[in-house]
Amino acid sequence: MSKKYGVDLPSTLERSPAKAQRTYAKTLRSAEQAYGSGERAGRVAYAALKHGFEKVGDHWEAKAHKGPSDPRAARSGAAARRGEGATYGGVDLMGHSRQDLYERARQLDIPGRASMNKSQLAQAIAQRQR
Repeated sequence: MSKKYGVDLPSTLERSPAKAQRTYAKTLRSAEQAYGSGERAGRVAYAALKHGFEKVGDHWEAKAHKGPSDPRAARSGAAARRGEGATYGGVDLMGHSRQDLYERARQLDIPGRASMNKSQLAQAIAQRQR
């Protein structure tokens, strides 16, 4: 991690656009003021990042359309606080078609991709990108 924008940036963000870095850093600082440093502040910062950016390989790229990436991000209220719903490690499930995800899986040489549904493709991509 390197210190930039007043916070330690994860390595995936170090390789990402400045806007992604600023979004994460600003949200993390604000969340740390509200919740203290720790896991919760980090989750809030990543949630804000995932609203406008998608993890592609070892970095984050701007999404074509801002919005929730997965069912968990789309939830609000008590369900969101409980962490209910599936998440896909920064892969924009809701912003891509099955064909888009299939092509990314093909580029990553993910076996069995032809028989996977959209959710399975997103999960396989997220696992490969870790």
